[in-house]
Amino acid sequence: MGKRIISQARGHGSIVYRVRRQGYKYRIGYPNVKLSPEATGEIVKIVHSPAHSSPLLKIRLDSNGKSIIFYNLAFNNAFEGQKIGFEKEREVKEGDIIKLNSTEVGMNVYNIESMPGDQGKFIRTAGSSAQVVRKNPDRVFLMMPSKKEIKLSPECRATIGVIAAGGKVDKPFVKAGNRFHAMKARGKKWHFTSSIKMNSVDHPFGGGRGKRIKSKIAKRNAPPGAKVGHLRPRRTGHKN
Repeated sequence: MGKRIISQARGHGSIVYRVRRQGYKYRIGYPNVKLSPEATGEIVKIVHSPAHSSPLLKIRLDSNGKSIIFYNLAFNNAFEGQKIGFEKEREVKEGDIIKLNSTEVGMNVYNIESMPGDQGKFIRTAGSSAQVVRKNPDRVFLMMPSKKEIKLSPECRATIGVIAAGGKVDKPFVKAGNRFHAMKARGKKWHFTSSIKMNSVDHPFGGGRGKRIKSKIAKRNAPPGAKVGHLRPRRTGHKN
């Protein structure tokens, strides 16, 4: 009788396939409140989060006589006590959280909302940013790190600058244990075993002698135990 393959075991959940509670300790986003004209923010603390690839900023926002605490991704050269702007009338600087219609062409932005008010969905990895390439009254066009251009509503918010810790991937782990704990903090299985080296009871690609690659195109409605490999690609292989 066969066993659960990796994709099934991950979906079922276990001690191996789980994220530590610290991964959900901090929620990144923007405050969905109506800001007063004199609203100001201040970086209270720079926080380390094992579930994120960059440091986080703990920001206190003072507006309408109330103080709101929220977390955002850190930008390069951020420091505790730094002021964060929210209004386009002020001079825009790194770390300011403004709407895309207030940005200028050539600016780098990150943690960009896909729809107004959704707290930010695009560009949330260490060292990354998107660039404003052009604007019109009803759309703002951004160049993503993948060189793909997207268009968003001018009412979407974003943070000015580049996310910190860009050189993080250049630093070697040195020891396998360091890599193991880093992957476990983010709920990722490490290390990986090649599917074609498994037994046939462990994976659809397993069994057989040597590397005789089986078809990797899985059906769209295949169950989790069989949904491995390419998922209905339009084409595979090199383009001639």
